[in-house]
Amino acid sequence: MPTKPMLVAALAAAFLVSALTSPAEAAPLAAPSDPARAELRGMLENVVGATGKRYNTRDDAGHVMDTVKIIQDSTGGYLAVSHHLATDGHFRVNLATSTDLLNWHWERELAGSNTGPASQPTIAQASNGGFVLAWEQERPGGGDNHLAFRYYANRADLLTGRVGRSFDAPRRLSTCAEGTPNIYKITLSPDIDHSTIDLGGHFWSNCDVDRQQRGTLRNFNAWTTSAQPTFDNALLHWGVKGNIGDRDQIGFRGYSFGLIEGQFTKGDFGSWRTFVYDYQTGNADQTTIRTDGGSTAFANPTVSALRAPNGAPALLFTLFVPSEGAAPGESGELVYYKTY
Repeated sequence: MPTKPMLVAALAAAFLVSALTSPAEAAPLAAPSDPARAELRGMLENVVGATGKRYNTRDDAGHVMDTVKIIQDSTGGYLAVSHHLATDGHFRVNLATSTDLLNWHWERELAGSNTGPASQPTIAQASNGGFVLAWEQERPGGGDNHLAFRYYANRADLLTGRVGRSFDAPRRLSTCAEGTPNIYKITLSPDIDHSTIDLGGHFWSNCDVDRQQRGTLRNFNAWTTSAQPTFDNALLHWGVKGNIGDRDQIGFRGYSFGLIEGQFTKGDFGSWRTFVYDYQTGNADQTTIRTDGGSTAFANPTVSALRAPNGAPALLFTLFVPSEGAAPGESGELVYYKTY
């Protein structure tokens, strides 16, 4: 039978082993969303193995389709909103349609000539068939960057540019600039005049660097928003020192994920990288995107779940490839999709 001193020594040894393998030093427990996030990241990173892709995407009128957002069209094709820099030096927001995700027919300008410079557009369809368009708006002479919203009651109104509702959001978080919207969710109760639209954006924090915000547009006439430091911190953890800007969100395998751009060095376009943000954990993964030529810089990410031209479910990604980090022939807007 062990003596009392022996029992004390054994307990002390057991305590020491426990301390050396404490939860703080052990491998972290896996989050339930980890496998889905890894699958999403794998499809995002593998441009080389995409089902379909196009570098330097343009419409058939010759406009670059920078910062494009693509969604499913109820007619069976696809709709896209993007911006291009016009000959007068101001950005314009355009609408285009496609049947194959890679070749685009220009339909019309939606904002720019009649509003002042307009850029960074996004679009989503509501449950009643209407469309909400959002973009970053400047005043005609430049400056006063803010979020602008338009509602189109149906597809025909969108294609003809007939606006049903308009709202320009006052800046709440920055005296300098707010913009780069994405649309998380549109809730009608039961119509656009009784609605809640959940949106993301950036604000120019201290007129120095872009940081994240999330806001609510109610009844298409009232705007509230707040900073999102947890979102920012997920990228600051990786050493991002410049802007934290454009983002998009998707539900995938039952979880919510975001794609977001982060600039490691302020003012250096070659330092833009794309991250996968996990809304369940509040953490982000830095990605290693592999293009055919080996481009290294990627900004303005978007992602959409839709049906590929062959009818299979697919994830559609878009990225802006700055010339500072682009391989030959790869600068501009990259559009690619992967069926699964």
